[in-house]
Amino acid sequence: MGVVDDLVAGRAAFERREWAVARDRLVDVPDPGPDDLESLALASYLCADHDTCIRAWQHAFRVRTDAGEMSLAFRDAFWIAFVANTTGNESVAEGWVSRAARMLEAEPEDAVERRYLDIHHMYRHINKGEFPQAFEYAARISEAGRTSGDPNLIGMGVMSEGRLLIYSGRVREGLARLDEAMVGITEGPVSPIVAGHVFCSMIEACQEIGDFRRMTHWVSALTRWCDDQPGLVPFTGQCAVHRAQIMRSQGAYEQALTELGLAVDRYRANGMDPAAGLAMYERGEVLRLRGDHEAAGAAYDEAAAQGHEPQPGLALLWLACGRKSAAVGAVRRLLGEFADPVHRSQVLPAAVEIFLAGTDLVAAEAAADELDRIAESFDTPPLTARALCARGSLTLAAGDANGALPALRRGWQLWQQLGARYDAARARTQIGLAFRALGDEDSAAAELAVARRTFHDLDARADVRAVEALLAPSFPDGLTGREVEVLRLVAAGHTNPQIAVTLFLSEKTVARHLSNIFTKIDVSTRTAAAAYAIEHDLV
Repeated sequence: MGVVDDLVAGRAAFERREWAVARDRLVDVPDPGPDDLESLALASYLCADHDTCIRAWQHAFRVRTDAGEMSLAFRDAFWIAFVANTTGNESVAEGWVSRAARMLEAEPEDAVERRYLDIHHMYRHINKGEFPQAFEYAARISEAGRTSGDPNLIGMGVMSEGRLLIYSGRVREGLARLDEAMVGITEGPVSPIVAGHVFCSMIEACQEIGDFRRMTHWVSALTRWCDDQPGLVPFTGQCAVHRAQIMRSQGAYEQALTELGLAVDRYRANGMDPAAGLAMYERGEVLRLRGDHEAAGAAYDEAAAQGHEPQPGLALLWLACGRKSAAVGAVRRLLGEFADPVHRSQVLPAAVEIFLAGTDLVAAEAAADELDRIAESFDTPPLTARALCARGSLTLAAGDANGALPALRRGWQLWQQLGARYDAARARTQIGLAFRALGDEDSAAAELAVARRTFHDLDARADVRAVEALLAPSFPDGLTGREVEVLRLVAAGHTNPQIAVTLFLSEKTVARHLSNIFTKIDVSTRTAAAAYAIEHDLV
């Protein structure tokens, strides 16, 4: 192709959002104008060619600066810093933020360009956990966007307001802001970079608070958005992670693992290895639920190596492996570390379970009380279900089986409505234990049998083994099931030959069973053995 043909083809591919084709055509244009340089930069970013992206935006910046187009040059400096930050080049980003700030020294305080710079200031506060200060910047950004009609500022500002309101506990207000941001990016001419970030932030917020209804809707929208852009690499990894999270909640573990493998590949293709830590953590969660403890531990270790917090999943894995003190220590550390209700809501269900296993009812009750308050504030079905099941388990552990049942049953119903089969089976297991504590063994066995079947269908092997142990008959003094069968027939007056015929055993085997029985229950006659059977309700 000639220069003109490359330029025309590149511009057409850019309009079609065929980013790799646009990059390949525009990169060969020998003397592109600043608008085409910006198109090349954006297309290169969206197909994960970060070197070409930065070079093109830097070139555009120089051309704009030489032409005295300082407002447009500032926007180029902003995007260079933004892209550098998202690709892990913090020092480069800080350098361009400083350069952009110097460019605005003579500009009035209400200049719209200053609000772009505020995006960087806002994220600095977010990274430090300084949410009130970050919210001030977010509100300023969104207001400037509305005043100037700038869709990028509106999208970034309103989305950030929503996330920060949620972190302050104002969940309904926050979700309303996020819905507003999502409407804006689906209707307005927003940069694909901003649109992708708003999509992913919205979905992440929904996952954090357990709003799976919204999450499912926006994951579907994000998937369509990604599919409509051939060659798109950024955001596709996070989209795969979010699809996997939904699959995990529904018990589709094999499909979830496939999506997570795709996510890791996409993150690495985008030069974002640290972001792969999230995918590895989610892989650990799936493997832990399936009872593959060794593989789960390896996944959590990889997540930690990539800089992603492996808790509370790792603490629950430690608990499953019998390391109670390690699990307790981990959740105590997490509860001391996180102050905002969103992060605490993710730790508290695990904390209740771990404290109960460690027989610290006081700590478990404090965690359950706080979880109740947060669940009421968030008003999302999954978190409500977790709070109800935590409360029911705590009440059962305290010896009040009757008091535990209403919360456990309501939690189970919510999990059923959500299609969360694994969590529903866990709730059903607790219901079975409550029935057993009340002396209703038949109902307990029925509940446990359903839970076991669900765990088996999900290939949740550790839970299958745990429920099977609960279903196994428990007899006094170490008697086996076969020995009880023999003892019952002895109590009914049967002779050894009769017992052998009834149980299809040899008389020698019956005699051996009797010898073992007499030793275990410390008797020496058949009459005493019969009395023992009656006394212990074995007949």
